[in-house]
Amino acid sequence: MDLARLAERVWYGDDVAAGVARAALAPLSMLFRAGVATRGALYDRGLSATHALPLPAISVGNLTVGGTGKTPVAAWIARTLRERGARPAIVLRGVGDDESRVHALLNPDVPVVVAPDRVAGTEQARALGADVVVLDDAFQHRRAARTVDLVLLAAERGLRHARLLPAGPYREGLDALGRASVVVVTRKSTSRAEADALLAALAARAPGAGHALVHLAPHELRAWEDHAGTAERGGAADVTALAGARVLAVSGIGDPRAFESQLRAAGAEVVTAAFADHHAYTAADVDTLVARARAVDRVVCTLKDAVKLGPLWPRGAPTLWYVSQRVTVERGERVLEDSLGRLLAART
Repeated sequence: MDLARLAERVWYGDDVAAGVARAALAPLSMLFRAGVATRGALYDRGLSATHALPLPAISVGNLTVGGTGKTPVAAWIARTLRERGARPAIVLRGVGDDESRVHALLNPDVPVVVAPDRVAGTEQARALGADVVVLDDAFQHRRAARTVDLVLLAAERGLRHARLLPAGPYREGLDALGRASVVVVTRKSTSRAEADALLAALAARAPGAGHALVHLAPHELRAWEDHAGTAERGGAADVTALAGARVLAVSGIGDPRAFESQLRAAGAEVVTAAFADHHAYTAADVDTLVARARAVDRVVCTLKDAVKLGPLWPRGAPTLWYVSQRVTVERGERVLEDSLGRLLAART
């Protein structure tokens, strides 16, 4: 079992072994909490500098390690800003290159800047002609001031696992929501009622923030060959094509279960091939997946995985499909509209 899977079992497991592991890690989480609190106090008291950015910025971040839908939401915001006449750029830290490649595919006309230092990254974005930036995964990067701070929490995880690293997946505690401009609950497979209940609980914890609910739903199946320039095996299919099909679900993301649940909701019989978040696929991985793909009706992955697997996928193998996601605002549309309006108004 790799480290990422072990961590997920400890963080979210309900068995006795997971509980014992969390208890053993609790002292380290207390030390981590103390470090986070000290760092936060330095910024709150002005002892650590926050730098003004040369462009208006919206941060799309979260409190946890992965799995909240930051990338599709950030891409949706960039696309919306562009549709309204802005010249956005996306600035991200760049753990691996999967997010940057996904952004480039979803918004080919939007510059993507990879920079651990978001201040320097925003300078690069301005040099590329941007007049507004979307900071992907920057909530903890307090060195960079921002116009709007969106914080995402996944409905699939809820609040029962709200423990700090390493005993849980949280990088900051829920009290950090006090810094948020808008708290956004994202849902993939969770019911609307459950997501609404989580949003209400978070609204009570962050009464000064706006609140919104976003649904990330499968939109269509796309064949990777479309993007490799060899579309001889067809381009797109409706997700209803999964009904009754035996599907190999390939994912290397923060919450593979949510992806698998979406496929099951479409009627697929799912065979799981889950890897660690940000997994770097090898030739051996591809050989194994191709062999497994020949025993099912379809092999389907996330877009984040397709940008890494697609270039390695051999000709003659079963078609590699990925699921494109549709972003739908189910609650708080006015709150998000106002936030984007602030960004647009702040341009010079």
